[in-house]
Amino acid sequence: MRKEQKRIFFKIKRDFIIRYFSLKKEGMTLIEALVGIALVAIAVIGLAQLFTFGILNNSRANKMANATFLAQQQIEFLRNLTGVELSALSGGNLDEQIDINNDGTFDYRRITVLESQGSYTEIRVLVFGPAQISTQRDELLANPFQHRVMADIRTIVAR
Repeated sequence: MRKEQKRIFFKIKRDFIIRYFSLKKEGMTLIEALVGIALVAIAVIGLAQLFTFGILNNSRANKMANATFLAQQQIEFLRNLTGVELSALSGGNLDEQIDINNDGTFDYRRITVLESQGSYTEIRVLVFGPAQISTQRDELLANPFQHRVMADIRTIVAR
């Protein structure tokens, strides 16, 4: 009889467990759905922030590449000048406001400093963003990194 009671007990227990877990699998509760939605929302927000950060970094890299190109372009122009032409430019320093895309607003400010010493000329080209258009030239030359210089290239030309 005792074996029979154990068998019946285990059968009842097994039936209870099967019914309990089969009822549990029929659907999701509201709390489970809300937790799932919250986790998906957090993941999407993180990806959106990462995407925005990537766009800002690409934009900044593009501006720095353009500034470096403008500085290198000026140096190449000055390297192609003769010694007499370089000497004539050494007295006056160039300060240009450049509109790259012709939309009527200045995109960059390029300052070129020429110092002749004997048979060679030291050239320094600094390129700043549009925020420095109205800043005094001497202030920019004294503290270029404080004013967020985008390109600062130096070279020496011998003639």
